[in-house]
Amino acid sequence: MPYSNPKSRVPTPKPAYGGGGRRPTDRWPTGGDGGGGRGGGDDVPSYRERLRRYRLLIAFGLSSVVMIFVSFTTAFLVRKAGSVWDPASNEYVSNWVPTTLPVKTLLANTLVLLLSSLTLEIARRRAAEDVVLAPIADIPGIHISDNRSLPWLWTTIVLGLAFLGGQYLAWHQLRLSHIDIETNVSTSFFFMLTGVHAVHLLGGILALLYAGMTWWLHRPPETRRIVIDVTAWYWHFMAVLWIYVFGLLYFGR
Repeated sequence: MPYSNPKSRVPTPKPAYGGGGRRPTDRWPTGGDGGGGRGGGDDVPSYRERLRRYRLLIAFGLSSVVMIFVSFTTAFLVRKAGSVWDPASNEYVSNWVPTTLPVKTLLANTLVLLLSSLTLEIARRRAAEDVVLAPIADIPGIHISDNRSLPWLWTTIVLGLAFLGGQYLAWHQLRLSHIDIETNVSTSFFFMLTGVHAVHLLGGILALLYAGMTWWLHRPPETRRIVIDVTAWYWHFMAVLWIYVFGLLYFGR
């Protein structure tokens, strides 16, 4: 006859109230999520798995951006090295006309973008800390702010908009000098390279706006951290890409 312990019972889930606007969830007294994060059952990926997947996705997306600017760079260098036949001198001569860049404005924009990359990195680390500290919010009598990344996040958005405004100022300064995209080939490359970069940076600002709205939408800290994390890597890449574009336009003119 098999022995049965009348005191052994199947554990029942206990409601846990999470911080950051999370709804009550059933948490089992024993066992874990099995994924090192805050995932649910077998069909729901854990928090760390979702973070890894989104990082991989942004890496694939950035590889396409790299290919775009590699193509622009190749076209820029080939066109700059091109030449036409001059009957007067009986030889090939270059018809490349250098563009007078608003260097001071572009340097100021570079500093603004680098500063925004720093503030976003601080926001990314604060968001990661919010996820680590979120379980402590379950303890009665303990109050932990789960929006410590938001001030740095909004600061980054303001700096990003300032960078775009500075880029528009640089374009306006060229137009005041009667230089536009149709003036010559070198100015066409300037407007094309800076314009495509600005469009990609605007996409990063939209992602940061969504990350900032997640707190008011009562999204869990994990979701906010994932959005900020992948956008931060994208933003850092845009900062490095701008330094490359600026150097190409300045030294390659």
